[in-house]
Amino acid sequence: MEENLGTVTVAPEVLLSLVRLTALATPGVARLAPTFQGGVKRLFGGKAAEGIEIEIEDHTVSIDVYIVAEPDAQMLHLGQTLQREITRAIHDGIGMPVKEINIHIEDVADRAPGESSRTNL
Repeated sequence: MEENLGTVTVAPEVLLSLVRLTALATPGVARLAPTFQGGVKRLFGGKAAEGIEIEIEDHTVSIDVYIVAEPDAQMLHLGQTLQREITRAIHDGIGMPVKEINIHIEDVADRAPGESSRTNL
């Protein structure tokens, strides 16, 4: 028998932090990219986070993540990995259903001076 002890509320800022930390921990992501409108799209607004937009509707979450990729990253694989890892983090950490995760690769980071490509031409 389950006992109802009340409700658990997770602030939208927690979702933003979870997505940000997961994206930055993913190999191939150099940094988050600035967005024109960052944050949580909801009737009451929310806290902005550079590179992430979150929309919460009917207790499900839709996420747009804007990144700058590392120079040697395989873009399709990186995008799919981010979708998988962010979905897992939200399911495991918060238990919230994910409607969609859109990954926007906005740029590729410059190589550090003196760093050479792995590709020999």
